[in-house]
Amino acid sequence: MDIDSVISRLKKKVSEFREPIVTRVSHTRDPYLVLISCLISLRTKDEVTAAASERLFAVARTPRKMLGLRAGRISKLIYPAGFYRTKGKTIRGVSKDILTRYHGRVPDSIDELLTLKGVGRKTANLVVTLGYGKPGICVDTHVHRISNRLGLVRTKTPEQTEFALRKLLPRRHWIVYNDLLVTYGQNVCVPISPKCSQCVIPECPRIGVQRHR
Repeated sequence: MDIDSVISRLKKKVSEFREPIVTRVSHTRDPYLVLISCLISLRTKDEVTAAASERLFAVARTPRKMLGLRAGRISKLIYPAGFYRTKGKTIRGVSKDILTRYHGRVPDSIDELLTLKGVGRKTANLVVTLGYGKPGICVDTHVHRISNRLGLVRTKTPEQTEFALRKLLPRRHWIVYNDLLVTYGQNVCVPISPKCSQCVIPECPRIGVQRHR
């Protein structure tokens, strides 16, 4: 499979759709907002994340201001995001850590970000790539699913997929890969009965696909 050609076709196709909310937030060039919107987005639909992020950022856009809110207040602002009560505590805790340990600046390395409670590899990679523009491959459920459907990798977990893609993908495609596959996975290569009739990758072997449209 010609990776350069696939990436080019995906870029053209996804331009028809709305960008994921975390990508839109990244246009602010503020790693903290990218981090918080990503924490809200976990197990939450994109439109819910967008509304929740907008409400929260209207009240607090910095670690210091966020720390001025109680966890319950944060939870109410991001409701009905999935696990909103837990996320309220996580967002406040992460904000406190950033202030006390990093003097208010979000870490720009994956290893340091992973020391923040509630931050996993997906979130860390998004902050590094979208927040700081540094190389990384963010793997969520869409990236994991589609990479396996295409036969690019044969992995069982998103973490395995990340490391397999780091070996496979040219470095120039690392940052954009997540954006492309998330948007494509939300609109075309959906989890159940993907819209293969609309796919721009006809050479896809459809690994694991039992039925499609």
